[in-house]
Amino acid sequence: MTVADGDSRSFVVRGRLLSDEEPVEVYVGADGLFGTEPGRDAEVLSTDGWILPGLVDAHCHVGIRFGGGAEDVDGTLAQAITERDAGVLLLRDAGSPVDTRGLDRRADLPRIIRAGRHIALPKRYIRGLPVDLDHESQLPEEVARQARAGDGWVKLVGDWIDREAGDLAPLWSDEILVEAIAVAHREGARVTAHVFGEDALPGLLAAGIDCIEHGTGLTDETIATMAAQGTALVPTLVNIENFPSIADSATRFPRYAAHMRDLYARLDRTIGAAHDAGIPIYAGTDAGGQVRHGRIADEIAALVRVGLDPTEAYAAASWKARAWLGHPSLEPGTPADFIVYGEDPRRDPAAARPDLVVLRGRVVAGTPARM
Repeated sequence: MTVADGDSRSFVVRGRLLSDEEPVEVYVGADGLFGTEPGRDAEVLSTDGWILPGLVDAHCHVGIRFGGGAEDVDGTLAQAITERDAGVLLLRDAGSPVDTRGLDRRADLPRIIRAGRHIALPKRYIRGLPVDLDHESQLPEEVARQARAGDGWVKLVGDWIDREAGDLAPLWSDEILVEAIAVAHREGARVTAHVFGEDALPGLLAAGIDCIEHGTGLTDETIATMAAQGTALVPTLVNIENFPSIADSATRFPRYAAHMRDLYARLDRTIGAAHDAGIPIYAGTDAGGQVRHGRIADEIAALVRVGLDPTEAYAAASWKARAWLGHPSLEPGTPADFIVYGEDPRRDPAAARPDLVVLRGRVVAGTPARM
């Protein structure tokens, strides 16, 4: 593998855009930005390949250790590098218990869009990860705090097991959600929520939430509402593969275990129906905790499995996701963040790995193919 040594240079990459298969020449200036023409003495790094903007993991937890708990500094750095080497150059960190802003000083690491910390109630989420409120009346104030701490996103825990009920149940009343989401919007932030089951969705959607994470409990009614409102969905399909083991470990809560198995059994139908209804779907792995980092290829393959065609699946993990998150794609004058595959990755998304990763105009992973 050849990694950038920090030098500034201009270069050209030739190939075809994955989005429309058109031949293209990509010009990168010594300033690290896309250009409209080759710079003086520009080096040709590649003359063939499939070019697309840097990949996006729209649900990723940099700072949560695999197996649970907060990650240390070295581990957090390793997570970011693993994502970068997989071609992920933009992360939406959907809740982290550690401050990762120190990573922003590294020009060779992916950009991170932070949602602050998860917001939950006591014993209603994974211990140590969220801010636990004493009462739901505190939710609007905490939402405002996390909106100011993040990068335009707030993360709610929408449902979790209620041990008294023995099953998934919503954390928040419909009334407090209306107030809290309005507060976030006034702060200029969007709101997303962890939701496994069915019951939390109507209240969140009625309150105007911007995105749903997981969405395994979507019904015909809530799918129709999301489609009508343009609410986004990040299904985290590789993480949902953990549902059977979660159910197996929940012997004290048979209703919950049965519910999780049922949600898993109808996963492909549920997300496929959401796609067919026109809900905007974006790729996110939920890396951290139960999913190792660097698995965006598996998530893209899973999106194909549930009904997206391969180009759609890559759009959901690249140019469409970047637009949704407010970041450019291959536009002159913007940071040169892109990847190149030597072979068409749509043939086998799960096995596809970028041959060239360019971040801020520097080759950070891969080997240029001068052909």
